[in-house]
Amino acid sequence: MTKLVMRLIGLALCFSTACFAANEDKILKIYHDSDYSNHHASAQAMKMGFMTALAQVNNMVQGFKIEFVEKDHRGNSNRSLLHMRQFLKDPQAFIILGGLHSPPYIKNRNYINENEILLLVPWAAGGPITRYPSDNNWVFRVSIDDTKAGYKIASYAVDSLNCSNPHMLLESTPWGQSNEKTIRAALKKTTIKQADVNVTWFNWNTQLNRSKIILRDIINSKADCILFVGNAIEGKYFVKAMGSLPNNLRLPIISHWGITGGNFYASVKNELQKNLALNFIQSCFSLKHRPLTEEGRRAIFAGQALFPDKLADPDRLAAPAGFVHSYDIGKILIAALQQTPLTGNLTQDRKRLKDSLENLKKPVVGLLKTYTRPFGEWSTTNPDAHEALGLEDICMASFDEFGGINVLPNHTE
Repeated sequence: MTKLVMRLIGLALCFSTACFAANEDKILKIYHDSDYSNHHASAQAMKMGFMTALAQVNNMVQGFKIEFVEKDHRGNSNRSLLHMRQFLKDPQAFIILGGLHSPPYIKNRNYINENEILLLVPWAAGGPITRYPSDNNWVFRVSIDDTKAGYKIASYAVDSLNCSNPHMLLESTPWGQSNEKTIRAALKKTTIKQADVNVTWFNWNTQLNRSKIILRDIINSKADCILFVGNAIEGKYFVKAMGSLPNNLRLPIISHWGITGGNFYASVKNELQKNLALNFIQSCFSLKHRPLTEEGRRAIFAGQALFPDKLADPDRLAAPAGFVHSYDIGKILIAALQQTPLTGNLTQDRKRLKDSLENLKKPVVGLLKTYTRPFGEWSTTNPDAHEALGLEDICMASFDEFGGINVLPNHTE
């Protein structure tokens, strides 16, 4: 009897200590490589959306605990590369969730794929990111894709605003350069058909005085609208500069969604309330939609349980696309993990997960839509294989009086 009691006590101790300690070693880390310093609103929204999706499986899959690790690259491609190197040295690191900026993933694309780093992108829109010219392509995106975004921006300017002499105002980065190509191609398919549409380039940290000079030159060129590609920091100065002009000189701005990634609205609220025309692209789901879908209600309920202060009023969430896209990419990841036998050999498990992402067996219900085989195997004849969204998922939007985002009905050509 004494031996039996001792064995039972030993077994109990195993379950209460050693066995749990072993489970604590079964960890899958998700690195979030994002700009928590300069574009905190977007980074925070992505974090909330992704963690809300993971909460639906209690942050566990096949006995592995999923941990979310913030990595602040501050918009710097070299810091992003440092995070990738840290990822490769971390025996528990499994996946990188990307951030707002495209340049880190365009510049480091070869490194990502050559080292088989599984990168999930819920915001960065640069066209080349997912188009590594090989089937050894490790980047998957649930976001707007610049090879399509330019068509939405151009068609809205020409068809809805009757713009006949657009002027491109683009940040001088690989992201801006990829958008120039797409917008030029898109404009050729409109009634304008001009190959020589003017473009002005600006650098990061362009501030108010320089913005005023740039806008003065654009207005003097007889442009009647501005097609803008930039982020919130520079965008706010261009809007302030436009707002300082007399009404008869102001031009409508049709923008990429980079302006929604920071504390943009609070900085330009006064200008926008003085009859300044600003529209921007968004994906076609809004947390303000009424009635919300069942998945939308579920996501908000779960998100409010995790982030009661930040999601107290979902209608006014800053950078809501970050929440929506990260939630959906999180749901897709969970589905792929559930059909991937995990062994603990993360290098091999990552390869199996990549295959599962390209061959999802069951539809995944997200906020934007239900995803049926959202990804496939990349090839030169299937360049959109790692893009879950298409042109039909891109809409135009505007700010409401409280800084919430109103998504306009889609009219895809």
